[in-house]
Amino acid sequence: MITRLDLFIHRMVSQRACLDHSIAQTSGMTQPVFELGLGNGRTYHHMKSHIVDRDVYVFERAVGAHPDSIPPEELTILGDVRETLPAATDRFPDGASLIHADLGGHNREKNDIFARFVSPLVEPLLAVGGLMVSSDRMYFENLVEQPLPQDAVEGRCFIYRREI
Repeated sequence: MITRLDLFIHRMVSQRACLDHSIAQTSGMTQPVFELGLGNGRTYHHMKSHIVDRDVYVFERAVGAHPDSIPPEELTILGDVRETLPAATDRFPDGASLIHADLGGHNREKNDIFARFVSPLVEPLLAVGGLMVSSDRMYFENLVEQPLPQDAVEGRCFIYRREI
């Protein structure tokens, strides 16, 4: 039997493996990185520790992260994603090299509804060759799901690539 603790550990191990893989795969790109949802700031802190050549912008309703994980004000985009993501297409015409989203909660049905809603808002923001890492399955028209790195657990994290 897989316990809730096992599921949590699988998610965290997978998230780190997918982020590390995606950071390495996009390292030659110059576009910024987007973190959708700051939460406690653990993944933002991890990405900032591993990405030194690109800005990491955070999209969040309200910042309430651990003090070590609060992004600079100029790299924080506050507001509802229904407004901030479409506005980002004008602000960042070249898109993002890497987008990470861990927006869901503990209700898989609600997560899926939100993933279906947010996918078309995220898709135009990813640069050609860029990667999207998500804790939930997303629904893209033009992004291609990628194989997971060796340490990731199937179904606990997903990677998508913009080919064209």
